[in-house]
Amino acid sequence: MTSQSQDVVERAIASRREAVNEAVLAELPVVEPERLYEATRYLLDAGGKRLRPTILMLVAESLADVDAATVNYRSFPAEGGEIDLLKAAVSVENIQTFTLIHDDIMDDDDLRRGAPAVHREYDLSTAILAGDTLYSKAFEAMVDTGAAPDRSVDAVRNLATTCTKICEGQSLDIDFESRDAVTTDEYLEMVELKTAVLYAASASIPARLVGADDDTVDALYGYGLDIGRAFQIQDDLLDLTIPSDKLGKQRGSDLVENKQTLVTLHARQQGVDVDGLVETDSVDAVDEREIEAAVDRLREAGSIEFARERARSLVESGKDNLGVLPDNEQRDVLADIADYLIEREY
Repeated sequence: MTSQSQDVVERAIASRREAVNEAVLAELPVVEPERLYEATRYLLDAGGKRLRPTILMLVAESLADVDAATVNYRSFPAEGGEIDLLKAAVSVENIQTFTLIHDDIMDDDDLRRGAPAVHREYDLSTAILAGDTLYSKAFEAMVDTGAAPDRSVDAVRNLATTCTKICEGQSLDIDFESRDAVTTDEYLEMVELKTAVLYAASASIPARLVGADDDTVDALYGYGLDIGRAFQIQDDLLDLTIPSDKLGKQRGSDLVENKQTLVTLHARQQGVDVDGLVETDSVDAVDEREIEAAVDRLREAGSIEFARERARSLVESGKDNLGVLPDNEQRDVLADIADYLIEREY
């Protein structure tokens, strides 16, 4: 990915992030009970790239072949009328944030995006309720886009199915922590369910809302699924290779918590004693030198490069699906975003 392409991607994300952030304020005001809604907004206000809403908006823009500089997202052109595209964008971001809150609770993580996790900043019960509120608000927003009734039902059904799959993926992830043997195919299935399906929904739901045909919807779903799997592989790599202060959480936490990743699965196949790489059994007591030594061992085994190659292959597969879109700037940016997902450093 060239520096010019990266600049284009970052500008595209930044401009749409601004629109989504403004929509979050409108769609999720802090009302009574204030503590609940402050906790609900806490992680959203803490930052985040808004990658999934950006993909959703870019897909819709490409299909409608509109100029992003002048388009009104609240009155977005669709077949037979207009829709509120920002409600759909906030919907998928709410689902993403809900999963992060509950994931941090299950992993007992202290930090998220460089700030205390919601259950640390508030309390466990409030954090659970905040996640649940985001979940329900996501469906309120998605059903209220103004799309034709059949398209609206289709989009809500897809979002519901996506949430079920995310829970299935999280369950598999937890189960893997207590298993000695996990295959690469099992890992990729878990990643698809836990992470990639929300990217797939973000790419395909806007096509449903604006009235695209089934072949277009399916191709965009495939795009999201492949780049979402690549995204998770890159996340696993970043957990090992990026300093804690830049990562926003403790580096090497996946190793400490015995998370099964493509890196560790490959390392086991090369005869590496993955369980013995880190003796610390608590993220709070991690020794950075121990993590560095563990990463060096994984690198020597070729496991880090193996994971990077698989991520690159998935990205190329995902980009092949973009041919269903008109040949315009937004389609090019979606291709560049796929590359960006595996070249980012945070």
